[in-house]
Amino acid sequence: MISVVLVTWNSARYLSRCLAGIALQTIAVELIVVDNASSDDSLEIVGDGVRVIRNATNRGFSAAVNQALAVARGQYILLCNPDAYLTPTYVQRLIAALEAAGESYGAATGKLLRATGDAIERTDVIDSKGIRFTRSGRHFDVAQGEIDVSGETITEVFGVSGACAMYRRSFLNAVAIDGEVFDEDFFAYREDADLAWRGRLFGFRALYVPDAVAYHVRTVTPEVRRALAPVINMHSVKNRFLLRLKNEGWYLAARNAPFELTRDLIALAAVLTIERSSLPALAWLWKNRRRIMAKRREIQRRRVVSDRELAHWFH
Repeated sequence: MISVVLVTWNSARYLSRCLAGIALQTIAVELIVVDNASSDDSLEIVGDGVRVIRNATNRGFSAAVNQALAVARGQYILLCNPDAYLTPTYVQRLIAALEAAGESYGAATGKLLRATGDAIERTDVIDSKGIRFTRSGRHFDVAQGEIDVSGETITEVFGVSGACAMYRRSFLNAVAIDGEVFDEDFFAYREDADLAWRGRLFGFRALYVPDAVAYHVRTVTPEVRRALAPVINMHSVKNRFLLRLKNEGWYLAARNAPFELTRDLIALAAVLTIERSSLPALAWLWKNRRRIMAKRREIQRRRVVSDRELAHWFH
């Protein structure tokens, strides 16, 4: 069985198109919707006959996914954002690629094309082919903003974007920390990069499958940062540090230090001057330092892949 997890929060504008794509899949799926206290018509659009978990408050993306995973029956789990549309063979092609690749591959993504409007209309611009990291500690979507090309083959990537991500259930079970697959401290944003990095440390790999195609409306990008809600930017700042505090070993920290520290100083200067609404991120990191370090110790204790083996992914 394959389980599709859909987390909604005031997502009504996209839901009809998103649900249509899920319904048209060429392989049967179990759909689980977790609603984070939407105030719009999201739940009415979802309708009856679907497993729905209703939260009284917005618990965040990570917690909502974990709730769904606790009841999901599938041996494969697909996360699908409500602002995404899956072409009919998306699920089938990702599963076929993972089955062919073997158990060491725990995650896969298809080709995500940038989409526009409530109807999630495709463009020929790439949204994501997976996740890549830089030596400054930043992560980006592979090929984002480039024009789509044909003739690609299945390739390995560092990790996959949570917008339309397929995971083996065995992988998710293996990488959970204290019962959490997605770290709920992230609340939202960068939680997919955290899972990808942890998976790498634990010996798993990820695939990009170009003939599995989906469309995604991306609303949060660095270019529009100043127009975003302050709480979004606050979580972004918090999570950029949380990501490294948990996963980065001493070798990578030393190797990347000139690049990371330069970027950190720029971020801190911005928070202290033009984006003071993100100051709570720094206070949160300090207040929760013991929990963060406990997670770090558990991850580093369980890792089976060295920083030297991972270094080529950070460039």
